[in-house]
Order: sequence, then structure tokens, then C-alpha cells
Amino acid sequence: MSKQHALLSASSAHRWLKCTAAPQMEQKFPDTTSTYAAEGTLAHSIAELKLRAYAVEPMSHATFTRRLNKLKKDELYQAEMDGYTETYLDYIKGILLSYDVKPYVVAEKRVDFSCYVPQGFGTADCLIMAHDELHVVDFKYGKGVPVAAANNPQMRLYALGALAAYQLLYQFKVVHMHIVQPRINNFSQETLGVDILKAWAADVVAPKAQEAASKDGGAFNPGEWCRFCRAKAQCKARAEAYAQYADVAHEKRDMTMITMSELGDYLKTAKLLKDWADDLQEYAQSCAMKGIHVPGWKLVEGRGSRVFTDMDAAFSKLMENGIDESVLYERVPLTLAKTEKAIGKKLFADLCDEFIERKPGKPALVPESDKRPALDLTPKATDVFKPIDEKGDH
Repeated sequence: MSKQHALLSASSAHRWLKCTAAPQMEQKFPDTTSTYAAEGTLAHSIAELKLRAYAVEPMSHATFTRRLNKLKKDELYQAEMDGYTETYLDYIKGILLSYDVKPYVVAEKRVDFSCYVPQGFGTADCLIMAHDELHVVDFKYGKGVPVAAANNPQMRLYALGALAAYQLLYQFKVVHMHIVQPRINNFSQETLGVDILKAWAADVVAPKAQEAASKDGGAFNPGEWCRFCRAKAQCKARAEAYAQYADVAHEKRDMTMITMSELGDYLKTAKLLKDWADDLQEYAQSCAMKGIHVPGWKLVEGRGSRVFTDMDAAFSKLMENGIDESVLYERVPLTLAKTEKAIGKKLFADLCDEFIERKPGKPALVPESDKRPALDLTPKATDVFKPIDEKGDH
């Protein structure tokens, strides 16, 4: 997988298309990574190997096994990665098998969309080319945020790069963009005509990209897209924008009760303010840890903990003094989730599915943009009309 990053990358397009000042602002901060990101990179490598072995680069079973075992030696490897990457491969197999003639498949293809975005490039996980149709498939290993294919600028930019790369070989008319996010069972697709995709690129992407790449550095526009911006905590524009929300409560209105419309607006505002407050807290603590004084705040020692220096020796002494071993040790079974993670999703499903009861989750309030269907709260007849007791009692 490519380690290079473009200033105006496809993965950050959802941000710089809204806030054109973000890319150059982020250049002032280090591009740090997390354990979750490293796990995602490893899962992508396993997914890539499986895809290559199946549809791109035929290899012997021994070669495949040797390469897979090498990846499994990584300290971040978990058995469940096998199951989730198989789900990704199965999804691609479904696309390939839908055609009478096997399409051309490319894995981890670097695509260039610089005709719309200055020095713009990215790496597409999987491209599938079949006559006049192009499929762009992206594997998402994260489970924190559901990713949708609809109106997804990253996927669209990958598609534009693929169109440019293969325009001499194929006359594509339609592009299918797929998101495969198996850890949260999220699979989505957007289909666009090539003309519509190119019009979007010319009318929306190109002007914003030129603005973001200009010497002026673009314009600040804080919003929910700040979430993954490296400058989110230190950005003055974001701070000033959120500070203005306090003025909303002082507008002339009926101050006795908030309306449902106001409640909806306040919830959106509160979510943004909470995220901002969390970012400020994290930034302030990192400054304090470096010895930088934050006026009005200080570092203190949190609640400590106690640990054995030698647990075996301590337990031996306790048992020598009459404490029964059963008091000191307990046998606790793994939870369902930990069991599935330990043995792998597919094997767990094959062996334990008959022993699993799926219970509905608790009601949760989410924005209307969430793809999950709204709960049906209409009273059922059985709830309204109670059955008459067989003995005739009422």
C-alpha cells in the first residue's frame, strides 16, 4: 500500500470540500497514527492478499499460505481479521459472478485525479472493469463511524482517477461505488453515470480544490467535518464559530418552553459543542504534560491503583495461612463478543449460531440522516386489548 499522502487527498476530500483552509492548516501538525489505524492497515494487507490470490495474481497454495502466515505474525493480528477479510472477498466475488465473462480486476491501484485536483492521487482498494461498467470497491475496517457510499467524495475521486487511467481501454458509461465495512455489517453502493460524475468534478471539486491549493490557503468553514482534522483543537475559526452558539439563547423568543424544532436544533449544537470541548480538553492536557501552563488549569494525580509485585508469592503465602485456593481464583467464561474474536467470526457462526439469541438494542436517538430505520412506536393490538381471563375475571 502506498505511504505517500497528497495535500488534497481523496480520503480527506469530505473535509477540504467543505473547509478549503483545512489542508494547509493541517500541514502544521504531525500526521500521527493510532493502534486502530495500524490494525486497519494490517487488515487491508490481508484483504489485498486474498483478493490477489483469487482474481488478480494466481499463486500456489503454498505461496499464499506463506504470505498469509507472515502477516499473521504481526502483533496486531486477530483471528477475526480472517473472517472480515473473507466477507470483503465474498462481496467482490458476488460482483464478479454477476457477469457472464469475468471482468478485469485490479487491487491496490494508485489513481491520479490531478485533472480536477492539483497533484491529486489516491489508492483504490479494488477496481473491477466490465465492458461499459466500472466498479470501485473500498474496504473499511473501522467500526466507530458507519461510512456510506452515497455522496462519498473519496469514492468519487477514486472513480475519476480510474476513468482517467483506463479511458483508452474501456468506454465506461456507468460507475458503481461500493463500501464494504464488515465489522458493523455496513454495505452500501452508489451508482452514477460517467457524465454526472464528471460534471460534479468540474462544477464542485475543481473550484474547491483550486481554492484549497491557492497561496491564500482557502476559507475556514467549521462543521461536523472537523472531527478528523489534525488542527481541530487549535483552530481559532472553529473556536469562534462555536462560541457564537451561546448567543442563540439570548434571541428574543418565548423563554418558558423550547419547541420541538428548537430541541432538534439544540441537540445538533450540543453535539458539536461536546465534540469541541473534548478536543480542547485533550489538547490542554497534552500542553500541560509538556510543561506549558494553561491559565486556570493544572495537572493533578488521578486516582491510583494497587498491583501485586509478585502475585504467585502472595497467593502461596495466603494458602499457607489457611486461605483456600478457590477463594483466590475464579473461572470466568468469555463473553460472546470475546469468544467470537478469539476463534474467528466464521468458525464461531458455524459452530455456535444455534445457541445465540439476538436481542434488540435499546432505543437510541440519532440524526435523521442515520441509515437505520426509525422504530415503529405504533401501539399493537395486543398492547391495547388485554386478553380476557379464561375464568371470566376482568
